[in-house]
Amino acid sequence: MARRRQRASEELMLIPFLDILCSLIGVLILIIVVLCVAQSQKVKARPVEDVARSKEHLELKEKQKQNEKVNEQIREKLAALEKLKAQEKQKEEQVAKLRVLLDAAATDRDRQKELSQKLLKELDDLLIEINGLTAQEAPLKKQIEALLAEIKKLQPPPQKAAPVVVHPGGSGLAKGSKVFFIEAFGGKLTYYWDESNKGSVSAVPDVIAADADFNAYLKAVRAVPQSKIIFLLRDDGMGAYRLGAGWAQSTHTFGVEQVGKLPIPGRGDIDLKFFKEFMGALPAPPPNPPSAPPAHPAAPAVPPPAKPPAPAPVPAVPAAKPPAPPAAPAPKP
Repeated sequence: MARRRQRASEELMLIPFLDILCSLIGVLILIIVVLCVAQSQKVKARPVEDVARSKEHLELKEKQKQNEKVNEQIREKLAALEKLKAQEKQKEEQVAKLRVLLDAAATDRDRQKELSQKLLKELDDLLIEINGLTAQEAPLKKQIEALLAEIKKLQPPPQKAAPVVVHPGGSGLAKGSKVFFIEAFGGKLTYYWDESNKGSVSAVPDVIAADADFNAYLKAVRAVPQSKIIFLLRDDGMGAYRLGAGWAQSTHTFGVEQVGKLPIPGRGDIDLKFFKEFMGALPAPPPNPPSAPPAHPAAPAVPPPAKPPAPAPVPAVPAAKPPAPPAAPAPKP
């Protein structure tokens, strides 16, 4: 009996703890079930007011979408209306301008009509005056010819400029030297074959290079022993002198001592009597015969064109008197 009691005191009894745990779990499960049921009843059983409001909200959203489409169409119509108003305003301005132009054109038409009538009257008066002047033309011409003849008788005879005598300059010329002269005057070079025969060339580089007579003259002068070229320099011949002297030195190998210059005052003829002892002479080249035009085959006969009809007679109007020619510039001293 004693041993059995000892075993009963040593065993641990867990039944109360498990009961409590099972009870707690059962309570929690009951709470969860109750909450789930309550929530499901609350969701499924919504109030009628909420359902009506939700329907109204959906309808309002649909109406709002329709209103937005209508508003978009209204905005497009308003933009088109504004554009039409702007075009209408522009058309009205154009109409106003056209009215002003029409009024001005009508006024100008009246003025032009008056002016044309006035011009026609002036034209008639001018034709009458022209006819009168035409009748006076013949006697006036005779008077003018008589006056011109008297003026010609009263004019003094033209005086020729005094000749310019060219004197040797510097230390003179060596014995046996031959001098050839080229006159530089304006834009031209006049070269002396002898005292009576002369040739001329324009003072242009291309012309000087292509002129066969001038280059033949320089070549012939270069071939004469102890030859020298003297440029007779007028007051406006510096450019021509530079071209001629430069061409002679660069192309025909004239030395610096073989090219000289003498200034010539005035516009008279040149007298070279002081250079007769040293003046060189060269035979002038024969003039080039004019080339005959090429023969053309006879053109086929072409009938003359038909004579046009005579124009309507127009009143004769005397030709305008040409302006008097400008006076010649006075010669430089």
